[in-house]
Amino acid sequence: MALTHNLGFPRIGAQRELKFALESYWKGQSSRDELLAVGARLRQRHWADQAGLNLVPVGDFSFYDQVLDMSFTLGNLPARVRGFHGDALDNYFRVARGKSAQTADAHAHCCGGAHSAQHADDGVQAGEMTKWFDTNYHYIVPEFDADTTFKLDAARLLAQLDEARAQGIQAKPVLVGPVTYLALGKAKDGSNKLDLLPRLLMAYTELLDTLAAQGVEWVQVDEPLLVTELDKHPDHDWQHAYKAAYHQLKSCRVKLLLATYFGPLQENAYLAANLPVAGLHIDAITGRDDVLPVLNLLPAHKVLSLGVVNGRNIWKTDLNATLDWLEPLSARLGDRLWIAPSCSLLHVPVDLTQEQKLDPEIKSWLAFALQKLDELAVLGRALNEGRDAVQQALAANQAALAARRASPRVHKPAVQAAVAQITDHLGRRQSPYVERAPRQAALLRLPLYPTTTIGSFPQTAEIRQVRSEFKAGRIDASSYRAAMQAEIARSVREQEALGLDLLVHGEAERNDMVEYFGEQLEGYAFSQFGWVQSYGSRCVKPPILFGDIRRPKAMTVEWIVYAQSLTTKPMKGMLTGPVTILNWSFVRDDQPRADSCRQLALAIREEVLDLEQAGVRVIQIDEAALREGLPLRKSQWRSYLDWAVESFRVTANGVRDDTQIHTHMCYSEFNDIIAAIAAMDADVITIETSRSDMELLDAFDDFKYPNEIGPGVYDIHTPNIPTREQIITLMRKAAQRIPPERLWVNPDCGLKTRQWAEVIPALTHMVAAARTLRAEQRIAA
Repeated sequence: MALTHNLGFPRIGAQRELKFALESYWKGQSSRDELLAVGARLRQRHWADQAGLNLVPVGDFSFYDQVLDMSFTLGNLPARVRGFHGDALDNYFRVARGKSAQTADAHAHCCGGAHSAQHADDGVQAGEMTKWFDTNYHYIVPEFDADTTFKLDAARLLAQLDEARAQGIQAKPVLVGPVTYLALGKAKDGSNKLDLLPRLLMAYTELLDTLAAQGVEWVQVDEPLLVTELDKHPDHDWQHAYKAAYHQLKSCRVKLLLATYFGPLQENAYLAANLPVAGLHIDAITGRDDVLPVLNLLPAHKVLSLGVVNGRNIWKTDLNATLDWLEPLSARLGDRLWIAPSCSLLHVPVDLTQEQKLDPEIKSWLAFALQKLDELAVLGRALNEGRDAVQQALAANQAALAARRASPRVHKPAVQAAVAQITDHLGRRQSPYVERAPRQAALLRLPLYPTTTIGSFPQTAEIRQVRSEFKAGRIDASSYRAAMQAEIARSVREQEALGLDLLVHGEAERNDMVEYFGEQLEGYAFSQFGWVQSYGSRCVKPPILFGDIRRPKAMTVEWIVYAQSLTTKPMKGMLTGPVTILNWSFVRDDQPRADSCRQLALAIREEVLDLEQAGVRVIQIDEAALREGLPLRKSQWRSYLDWAVESFRVTANGVRDDTQIHTHMCYSEFNDIIAAIAAMDADVITIETSRSDMELLDAFDDFKYPNEIGPGVYDIHTPNIPTREQIITLMRKAAQRIPPERLWVNPDCGLKTRQWAEVIPALTHMVAAARTLRAEQRIAA
């Protein structure tokens, strides 16, 4: 009998209940008990939704991030939050976002916790945040040094285990594996992280023995690092680390299911199959070619779990085709075969049945988290009872897939022909940067250390209310336009009062940097409730790229031209780039991603040229997710970067020399792809550097970046307000690597999630810092 299980479930709730509960708590509008009660209700509901599985994950629920949860379970807290007066949950939020609830921070201040005056008034430095492998989910980076110790605190996990058992759930606790946890972290003092492995394993051994004492049989240990090219450097031998770790953990009195996902094992298949664990999960969506080799390597007593339903995209599974290759494996393995989604369902929306406005034809092609569990149930029953037992479900699935393949809405010959005509010439600027830069400088007349923002300003409750009323038909287009123009005018006034040099229109009219464009492109569909978690309370609703892409009309020109009419200062036109639109969408799976990206590039190129024709002289094309799509194996990087960089260049490089092209990239590691970023040939690039203390600029020690750069000096993912002195310190570090005449001063990302009360003082300090730096430069000259 094949067993069904799940690796993880979306934690935010079908109506984003967790988001709203978190934000209410952080604002001091609700109590800790109320927040905990929301978490308990969500867990109860989600376990009920998974009750049909043989094993259900426990511990996958988090109030912010599962990696941060693991840090707190292991007692690995940064020194800057130790000694606070108050609840551990508040320390947890301080690491995640720099502050906890307003009331909790005030309590820490009044009661004299360690460093409390600084923490309560200014917050604490938030933990560094980066992408979880190649997804749009972010995690808080664990921090280590040579003296790091670990002290187990299993209370959170044990409490959730008790809750699940009280509900009658057959629980499978879920942990981030020790080697992946160590690899994801950063040694702040430059020490070798692997030296910490023996100490770390003592904590894991204690945790697993604690779970065994609670009667737990199976524990899922997530080790997605195994799908990467493990570094064989003598000081970073991750293969040896795996052998050492799991040979020590094999003495624990629980059965370990080692879970890998997001890619194929390839050369790590032998290692993974022979680690002393009771079972191995592999991603059979991205690593289908691994299945037979792993099966042949796997010892006869081990369970093989196969991820047969895509946990990262929303298209229906081809159930008959999946059964065609699963049935022989089931006959061979019997009850040693488990089936599951490929990875945690954290990366897909909760429930398709909520979608009452989605085009019925397109809806029939989709499956969200609950529907994926239904698919898993059909596959499990077919394997155990035969296909006749689920004949109706298989027939309906086959009909939906056939309808999608035949739909004329998917394929547009004219779009495909245009992509076929792309040449290298389309992606080349008229002149090199050294010739363009003086022309742009003469036109824009910006000072040294010019100041700007990344594009968006706060999306206030008033803006969201007007958008909601317009979508519901309660106000007409004229009223909506007037309201958005008033918000744009406010953004322009505020920027002029602050003294910013290059202005933006604030993006009041945009619901999301990808969805806004997708709504105006043919080939996209949109959900009402298709939310997924990006980090903490931040949720995104990726558009659904189902067919060939075409731009019917201009998308941004009216708003940007209106904003420019309000000021004599230069105004940036703001666009989202093709690679980011692709990577932040649910992308069609019936053609190569490169083809879809080139279609997007041609569509956005038309918008770039229309903006230039309308007199916009600075155009920012955000590629926040460029690195996100990077394959996990370096040997595959070149192919991806070739078509990703080509797509950006096609989008951006049709403009005249005196039009300045900017791009922006969010939280990620860019040092190892800096040459590809330079090849994009943007005149100005802005990147995140504030949380990493300018660490990302280490790349410029060896690589002489040729164009201009704005290292983000204001961390917008925390309510903390940077001081003028902090910004000056960061910019001085940047000036050690980049000549001042090529440096910009800007936040590290857009300001839509912040409040005006935070934004105004932060930007005031930023402008003041730039003026101080200019004065220093004049004196030095």
